[in-house]
Amino acid sequence: MRREITGFSNPTVKYLRSLREKKHRKAAGKFLAEGLRLLTDARECGHVPETLVMSAARDPHPLIDALEAAVEAAGGEVIECTPDILSKITGKDNPQGVAGVFAEFDTSLAALDRGAAKIWLVAQALRDPGNLGTMLRTGDAVGAGGLILIDDCADPFSVEAVRASMGAVFTQKVARASWEEFLPWLRSGEGQLVAASLRDAVPYRGAPYAAPCFILVGNESRGLPEEYEMACDLRVTMPMRGRADSLNAAVAGAVLAYEVLEALGG
Repeated sequence: MRREITGFSNPTVKYLRSLREKKHRKAAGKFLAEGLRLLTDARECGHVPETLVMSAARDPHPLIDALEAAVEAAGGEVIECTPDILSKITGKDNPQGVAGVFAEFDTSLAALDRGAAKIWLVAQALRDPGNLGTMLRTGDAVGAGGLILIDDCADPFSVEAVRASMGAVFTQKVARASWEEFLPWLRSGEGQLVAASLRDAVPYRGAPYAAPCFILVGNESRGLPEEYEMACDLRVTMPMRGRADSLNAAVAGAVLAYEVLEALGG
């Protein structure tokens, strides 16, 4: 179905705009993604938006034509609107011409296949959506299976996190669980839990990593609780040569992920 929207007060505009808020995303089970590159990455990974919103002022592009065709073939809706309305929907002054509405993915631990990858990223109480999106992007770069969010983390389906992921939200599995749910799940099968730590830690380079390796990072300001660190199979330390006593959580995860990738043979 295809239609045009010209009024800011249109109920569809209000609905689409509401998806920028977590409570409305949760209620609808939908999320927004913006930009031709991101939506094209989604399509190429088998994720077609249920609704495609396009600016009437967009430049012609074959990838936009491909998106339109894919949405219509899947029985979705194509909406054309003014740039101002698209800006109201996305919350950006200069929206990128297209946006899409997707159904949220299954984020249960049961949906994960731990044997599908050598590396998995795990974040505990990660609060910054930019860091979350960066970790998804890192996971994609190192061929990780996905990102497991422990305890109270930022929403992986927020506009900010999806944007920061640069499309990796569509290539990486995402799961959400409490620590009390995650640890028994991890111990029910193969899996080495590794964290950066100062407690009985060994140098991160040359450490005895094993697949599947679950790399655990903590909250941006507090780090990991002691009991979480002590539950790890391996604790590693990274040298800090300057005055800073720690790395950004997403950066630390990336450094460790590449070291594990090298240790496990790429």
